[in-house]
Amino acid sequence: MQVKFLFPTAALLFFSAVISAQSPVSGFMSGKGKGAVALSYGSESYDNVFLVPLEVKGVPVFNDVQTNSVSLYAAFGISDRLEVVAGLPHITSKGNGNPDVLDELGFDNTRSGLQDVSLFLKYNPLTVEVGEGSLNFQLAAGLKTPLGNYRADEGLQSIIAIGNRATSINGLAIAQWQAASGLFVSTQAGYSLRSGEVPNALLGEIKVGFAARSFYVDAWYAGQVSDGGVNILGEGFTGFFPATDVTFNRAGVNVYVPVAGGFGVSAGVSKYLSGRNVGESTGVSGGVVYSF
Repeated sequence: MQVKFLFPTAALLFFSAVISAQSPVSGFMSGKGKGAVALSYGSESYDNVFLVPLEVKGVPVFNDVQTNSVSLYAAFGISDRLEVVAGLPHITSKGNGNPDVLDELGFDNTRSGLQDVSLFLKYNPLTVEVGEGSLNFQLAAGLKTPLGNYRADEGLQSIIAIGNRATSINGLAIAQWQAASGLFVSTQAGYSLRSGEVPNALLGEIKVGFAARSFYVDAWYAGQVSDGGVNILGEGFTGFFPATDVTFNRAGVNVYVPVAGGFGVSAGVSKYLSGRNVGESTGVSGGVVYSF
């Protein structure tokens, strides 16, 4: 028998998506006719960059970068074993470059706009009783594609681009153990096929947490390994940043508290621990979720 939380599990879907670099889907299922809508805000910043072979202090041209996002997410259970998850973020990326230098180069300190719309289907084909809990095996597939008219081919200006302007097709396999007490352990792995010169990537995540009627918390570790790509300023680099080998490891903590009438609030922190061709950013997030 599958373990049922006393908690509106649809609300838990959004921790994955609120902070970038986490999977867009979780190991929880909403249930037939149930779902949630979430509005979230996230902010992250960095002034060091993981390049190859060394970490670099300061961001070229822009000195440091801050990225803010406002995102809308929705999930709905088509059945107890099948659900759909969608998301759309608006991103603002700001540098701190010297105005005189930027004027000379013809650059701006800000890029802003709608980024990539995503749509995922998740299916739970098998649930097995294990000890005092249940083990759920799930499969997910989804599409992410640019919705806004942002650019990613502006040379060094693209250091603050809001996305890589690639369409990706993602497949994930998920396993999650849930105990009647509320303890859970979830892991997933998958592959992302990406268009144009953007390298494909291997994806992975592990999460440990606790979900009860009045409180939810998890700690997570996620990573991506590019299947190809070049290094910034390395052999084969032409100034087109989306073609780089973006590999990273990132960890974080999320908290959710239901309030009343189906509404709840969430908060999270995260940090890049290591990587290639990526900023050493620290992020925070918060959101409002309505479960039905």
